[in-house]
Amino acid sequence: MANAVRDEQVDGRKPGSNLRDLVVISGLSGAGKSSAMNVFEDAGYFCVDNLPAEMIRSLAELFMHQGSRVELAAVVCDSRGGEYLAALAGVIDQLADAGVVHRVVFLTADEEALVNRYKETRRRHPLAPHGSVIDGIRAEIDLLAPVRERADLVIDTSGLSAAALRRKVADELLSPASPGRLAVTFTSFGHKHGPPRDADIAFDVRFLPNPHYESDLRPLTGFDERIVAYVARDGRLDEFYGHVVPLLEFLLPQYVAEGKAHLMVAIGCTGGRHRSVAIAEHLANVFRDREEYFVEVSHRDVDRLPMRTVR
Repeated sequence: MANAVRDEQVDGRKPGSNLRDLVVISGLSGAGKSSAMNVFEDAGYFCVDNLPAEMIRSLAELFMHQGSRVELAAVVCDSRGGEYLAALAGVIDQLADAGVVHRVVFLTADEEALVNRYKETRRRHPLAPHGSVIDGIRAEIDLLAPVRERADLVIDTSGLSAAALRRKVADELLSPASPGRLAVTFTSFGHKHGPPRDADIAFDVRFLPNPHYESDLRPLTGFDERIVAYVARDGRLDEFYGHVVPLLEFLLPQYVAEGKAHLMVAIGCTGGRHRSVAIAEHLANVFRDREEYFVEVSHRDVDRLPMRTVR
């Protein structure tokens, strides 16, 4: 749905206006709206954070005025706007009535994820500055229900890292910066910490020798050549690469042809510190110098301390 909205809206600017896209970002406090806005800012959008709802229409009119050079804009409107937030749903309707080319993105997350994020930051919820965070979350859900109903795209950020959220926003809402160039992220993870929610392709490498059971190797990570040598000692690692690299060489161009902008390839071992890290780094190096791909590598669990093992 988002892709159809994107194509239809960006080409539907009002005659005499340079404004091609106005993105209104809203949603629950702690759901990642700032991270989402950063994606648009990096893509060249004029961005305004914490804009009162009733000022969105005025700003849109300014952008649409003849002589304005703003073609792409994104605004965040949320509970920090206080009493002005109640007007947001009506303002969105006014944008449609005025012919302003726009999209509405709504970010949400489950109650547990939001509570945990507030605990980490020790911030107070804007709708419950002197009460419990849960009360504020529930009040905000009710207040923003009309906005969510008008959203072109709803993104649930429960379990998503900031980097994964940025990739999802870019994939869903932005055209690729370089048509035909695929952004590929190789990421390592530990199965005992749960699978990554946003992986497109996942490989389980727990069949390879595990350095965790060697006391002198356990504190190291897959960045260390001693770990690589241990994992590769029986030849199965090279055999694995002999199958996986040709498979990816076949698959990646298929995703490019399908129009996909971002792809995450996840490699999982038991703890996410040894085998998966070494393999993610190797695969990233294999594809990094190829012009048709933009390659990144990340390691979700490499910094988790290893548990002592009783043998």
